[in-house]
Amino acid sequence: MMAFIAKLVVKPEKAAEFEALQIKLKQLTHAHEPDTLVYDLIRHRDAPNTYVVYSSFKDQAAFDAHMASSFHDELVPPILDCLAEEMDLQFFDVLGA
Repeated sequence: MMAFIAKLVVKPEKAAEFEALQIKLKQLTHAHEPDTLVYDLIRHRDAPNTYVVYSSFKDQAAFDAHMASSFHDELVPPILDCLAEEMDLQFFDVLGA
């Protein structure tokens, strides 16, 4: 299994749009990608414009399928337009799975 964690700092005036787009991406991911095991959006309690996306995948092929999906291609550009700074994206191997 593999996972990624993405830290995203959003422009305050774009927070509602960002959340709506990310929630739509999460819903479509869970509906159409059985090998995407987790796709969660979380918001920092003390820094409300800071979010983390945590996602885990059965394998590299599942991640590649996620990245190639039509809804990913549709939703990610407007998500990135909401950011106040560059996304911090890190990849991990899930141990003991």
